[in-house]
Amino acid sequence: MGVWRPLKRIITAFPVPVTFASRMPDFQNTLDFARAQDAADPVRAFRDEFHFPQQDGRPVIYFSGNSLGLQPKGCAAALKQELDDWAALGVEGHLKAMHPWYSYHEELTAMTARLVGAKESEVVVMNQLTSNLHFLMVSFYRPSGKRKKILTEQRPFPSDTYAFASQISFHGGDPDNDLIEVQPRAGEHTLRTEDIIARINELGDELALVCFGGVNFYTGQAFDMAAITKATHNVGAIAGFDLAHAAGNLHLALHEWGVDFAAWCTYKYLNSGPGSVAGAFVHEQHHGKGLPLFAGWWGHDKHERFNMERTFKPMHTAEAWQVSNAPVFSMAVHRVALEQFDRAGIGNLRAKSERLTGYLAFVINEVAKATGAKLETITPAYPTQRGCQLSIVAHGKGKDLFHAITAKGVVADWREPNVIRVAPVPLYNSFEEVFRFGEILQTALA
Repeated sequence: MGVWRPLKRIITAFPVPVTFASRMPDFQNTLDFARAQDAADPVRAFRDEFHFPQQDGRPVIYFSGNSLGLQPKGCAAALKQELDDWAALGVEGHLKAMHPWYSYHEELTAMTARLVGAKESEVVVMNQLTSNLHFLMVSFYRPSGKRKKILTEQRPFPSDTYAFASQISFHGGDPDNDLIEVQPRAGEHTLRTEDIIARINELGDELALVCFGGVNFYTGQAFDMAAITKATHNVGAIAGFDLAHAAGNLHLALHEWGVDFAAWCTYKYLNSGPGSVAGAFVHEQHHGKGLPLFAGWWGHDKHERFNMERTFKPMHTAEAWQVSNAPVFSMAVHRVALEQFDRAGIGNLRAKSERLTGYLAFVINEVAKATGAKLETITPAYPTQRGCQLSIVAHGKGKDLFHAITAKGVVADWREPNVIRVAPVPLYNSFEEVFRFGEILQTALA
């Protein structure tokens, strides 16, 4: 407990990332240990700001924030404010609402930039994730001559595969030849950074775009985005990332890493509701450079937007990639969620996450030893190579085990063919929940 308690003072004084790897005390698979960790948790108060689903009159153990985050309690009031303004003001709400609708997305910019490690001019909240990937690839996937291949990880989220393949086909290419997936080594579940870089170098001037997930949805592996970006640029290609499982989960530095573009959803770790508005990043080096893009009036110079001119004049920020005005209701919820992250600090949340997921890995291992079950965690063991999520293969148990823990109040998630994904989220999950998950898992296995 000696490390965890002084940490509260450190975090209060210096809201920067803190690591525990070198001084982490031994874990204990006991309720007293888990409760002591929660008592010393400097961000524990945020748990009370969320609604938890109930089962048999008790909150569930909600480890599915990697699919859909819990609802912040402030969402209802935020939505009601916009509904009340609409009722009272009608169209005048665009300029006279408490949060004027015309510029609503601008209220989200600074918080978004801090969350993903960007300049304010480099981010915009708009559309949904796959839509944003397509809009960005209009500008950044420009196959020419032999430089036409897209490189990604083996088994990215299927929507990414569909988007990449359709973009290749749209440009007259052949997805079977031009969409390349880096494979893990034989007998391994995850990718080695050196193998990714070697594949980038091997493709060389055939490579147009490298686009990985920041965190792979299936294995939970977090990729070295800085190293991938550098290697990609060294061969003259563009580096982009799908941050669906990384935004709000990892400590990102998109501007510093030199990433060309990125897109993310907000309904997973960012707790902004099903199908909520998404986000996009475009590095400032690409602003105002005349890149081809699909134009819409919300990307037009905002100072002249209502002149209704015939010729498109794009803004010299990431806002140029907007095509439509703000979806205010989903942005109202997203604003509540972003304010929570701003108050907590992504560095502080990441510090807790490394410890919380580390404790989960320890508890799973203890359960395996106690029961003799073969529980294989395919997520990397080192904290910098993963986010919140652990992906577990229960050999010989499979979906029956998943159904058993679900019946006992654990909300996790199953991914075919044989993975149970569990993701303790630092904003609202606790060490005691990890301990109780271990109890449920052990009972189910026994």
